[in-house]
Amino acid sequence: MNTRTQTTDFTPVDQDLYAKAFQLLDPDPIPEPAALAAPAQVPLTTTAPVRLTGPVEKTLTDALAFLDTHGWARYSLVHPEGARCSIGALRAAAGARNAAYRDAGNLLLDEARRQHGKKWETIPSWNDSHSGAQVRSVWEAAIRRAHHMNI
Repeated sequence: MNTRTQTTDFTPVDQDLYAKAFQLLDPDPIPEPAALAAPAQVPLTTTAPVRLTGPVEKTLTDALAFLDTHGWARYSLVHPEGARCSIGALRAAAGARNAAYRDAGNLLLDEARRQHGKKWETIPSWNDSHSGAQVRSVWEAAIRRAHHMNI
């Protein structure tokens, strides 16, 4: 076997060119161990937590919006022109005599008793005996309570 070791026909390799070729083949080499040790900084966001409106709060809010849109009435459930008393607005907002309707009514009556005395037995009797501003004040307070109670 004849092997020539003295003379070669190879051209010497340019080391910079060699490094550039490997960088083109692998543009994201494995980071150095020191770079792995540093934790990545994640920006903190300050988004408010999502809070869902409870069924009682929604019923009360929808009923008050109904009163704002169609008008408030005394001495009748539904006025011929479309206005309603407080109980009529609750019924319109709830759509049925369900748990949200019952609980919203109880909360509204409780708030009416807080503001206007314990003598009120029903929402209609309280509604018919007070001014629109007084009735609205009770509605708004009941909505705030439902919100804080998360119901």
